[in-house]
Amino acid sequence: MADEGGEGVMVPGHLLDYEQGRQVTPEIKATVFTEDDHPIRPGDLDREALKVLYRLRDAGFSGYLVGGGVRDLYLGRKPKDFDISTNARPGQLRRLFRNSRTIGRRFRLVQVFFRGNKIIEVSTLRSQSEYGLEDTQVLPANNTFGTLEEDAFRRDLTINSLFFEIENNTIIDYVGGVDDLNNGIVRIVGDPDVRITRDPVRILRAVRHAARTGFTIDKASFRAIVAHRDKLNLCPPSRIRDEILKDLVSGYSRPWGELCLKSRVFFSIFPFYDQPADEDVTAELLAILAVIDRLHQSGRKKSIHLPDYMLLALLLYPWMERQLDLLQRDLKGGGYRQLFHDVRQSLDAGICGRFNIKRAIKEAMTTLFVNMPNFYRCQQQNSWPKWLKRKSYFKDCNRFSALIAEAQGGTAAPTALFADADKGSDDIRMKINSSRGGRGVRGGNPSFSERKGGVFGLRSGRISSL
Repeated sequence: MADEGGEGVMVPGHLLDYEQGRQVTPEIKATVFTEDDHPIRPGDLDREALKVLYRLRDAGFSGYLVGGGVRDLYLGRKPKDFDISTNARPGQLRRLFRNSRTIGRRFRLVQVFFRGNKIIEVSTLRSQSEYGLEDTQVLPANNTFGTLEEDAFRRDLTINSLFFEIENNTIIDYVGGVDDLNNGIVRIVGDPDVRITRDPVRILRAVRHAARTGFTIDKASFRAIVAHRDKLNLCPPSRIRDEILKDLVSGYSRPWGELCLKSRVFFSIFPFYDQPADEDVTAELLAILAVIDRLHQSGRKKSIHLPDYMLLALLLYPWMERQLDLLQRDLKGGGYRQLFHDVRQSLDAGICGRFNIKRAIKEAMTTLFVNMPNFYRCQQQNSWPKWLKRKSYFKDCNRFSALIAEAQGGTAAPTALFADADKGSDDIRMKINSSRGGRGVRGGNPSFSERKGGVFGLRSGRISSL
């Protein structure tokens, strides 16, 4: 359990033995917190999550609310997701929940679908099979199942390793997660050096939860993050890219950026920012992240969401502006074409290859950067030519320049300007959709139709005739 100073955690002996490749019988007992010792009540859970838990119980299985759902409810927040773990196997879950599908490669998960596109993710308790003889090996593909204790110790952070069960309204804690929640500490489960070496993305998860909760990363975990930050370059590019995008839309991207800069994780991810000390660049970057947070926080109920290409362009703007002296470029004659060439080259060298950015996304980012000089001058003169307003990219570039202007001390960009920002400009959206190929992305619920009596979009009368 964590001590009062929050500087360490007593790692169970059997866990160390697993990490050293010696298999012994687990003997750790959980700390069980009764409903008098914690604030969570079944009524706080999502109705569909309760349906899943009760269905599992009635079928003779054990079911637990796990991970971020327990953490957020304990902190008095509304969870984004209600994930459930159970001792039922994926095949049993599929038979129990007909409105479900199985996903995942390394470990099979079952998604249970409800009306309104609500999804409850259910996983079978997992074993500690990741702790093999070679600590530095990449995690192997596995589909092995385990006990509640084993599942707790293979999770990333102590505050995400808690289980809530509805039968007795108790929290089950094997790793000192409740103490860390009470003390405001983010701590990696087990030996942080080993756990980060096995999966460096745990660095980003630790930083993310510290930023979102305002907690402090414990000293041992922070030392391991700093020591192993360059191992993030060993991870699949698309995985790192997706993790970064999660943080940019979280509403807590500024504290995330501050922690990444403090630990120098940011410079491992974006080495082109690692130039001789330039406080202006850092300050502008954090100001842009603060503007992104304001927009996402103010628009949560209105589902305001910036498209990925704009988020990435905002993140790169301080570097790109200084790299190409963007605002001072002369676009007359061949200047426009030359700027296009320079922006594309900079994106290719800096981020596109590094994070497996699709061509359509790169072109969308290029459009934002190349038109920034014109939009900057129009903002300064408060004059917008009619020819510019007729351009298909006007909305996107106007949004982009308004956010940059706000970050540089201007007036706040009006929220109404971003009402349909997630759709992007028509030409950009068409390019991105066409680049997906195949049959495209289809919306809707795979197991339910919104129509009465309809399943898979078929009316009940047509079903009976098939």
